[in-house]
Amino acid sequence: MLTEIRIAGFGGQGVILSAHVLGRAAAIGQGGYATMTQNYGPEARGGAASAALVVSDEPILYPYLTEPDILVVMSQEAYSRFTPELKEGGVLIVERDLVHMDSKALGRRVYSIPATRIAEELGKKMVLNVVMVGFLCAITKAVDREACREAVSDSVPSRFKELNLNAFDRGYDYGIELLKTNPEPTRQGSVSHVELESANW
Repeated sequence: MLTEIRIAGFGGQGVILSAHVLGRAAAIGQGGYATMTQNYGPEARGGAASAALVVSDEPILYPYLTEPDILVVMSQEAYSRFTPELKEGGVLIVERDLVHMDSKALGRRVYSIPATRIAEELGKKMVLNVVMVGFLCAITKAVDREACREAVSDSVPSRFKELNLNAFDRGYDYGIELLKTNPEPTRQGSVSHVELESANW
C-alpha cells in the first residue's frame, strides 16, 4: 500500500526532521520503502518549508507526490498553499493555534492538535514537530508506533531523546483520545466536523 504525505510549515519548526523520522520508521523500522523530497523558502528560519514523503510496502517507482493522502500543516501559509492539493477525503492535520481553516478544507477529514502548547508544557517549543508526528501516527496508522518511536530516538541527539520521546507519546496519546470520541469523522455537508470549532474554523 502506497501513502503520500506532505508536512509543511515554516523554517525552524522541524518540518524536515518530521518527514525524516516517518521515512526512517517506514523503511528501517518496518522494512518497507520511503522516498523524501524537501523544499525551503528563501529564509532558512521563518521562511516556508515543506517535505514530501512517499511510504510503501513495495518498491516506489515514482518518488514525488501526485495527490497527497495526508497533509500536516503547521502554519497558515502552509495551509493556504497545500490544502488544495490534498485528495478528496484525505486527512488534514493542523496545528490548532497556528492555522485558521476556511473552505479549502471542504471534503477533507480534519484533525487538530495544540502541538505548540503541548511542546511548551514539556519545556521546549521546538519539539512541536515530534508531537505532530505522534499525532499523525495515532490518527492515520500510516507508520507503526514503535517503529516511529525508535526512529525518533535514532534521529535526535542523545541528550534530547527523553524529551522527544515524551513529545511523541503526548501527541500519540492525544490522537488516541480524539479517536475514542470520533472514531470516524462524520461529514456535515462536505466537511468533517472533528475539532473544527476548537480549530478556529
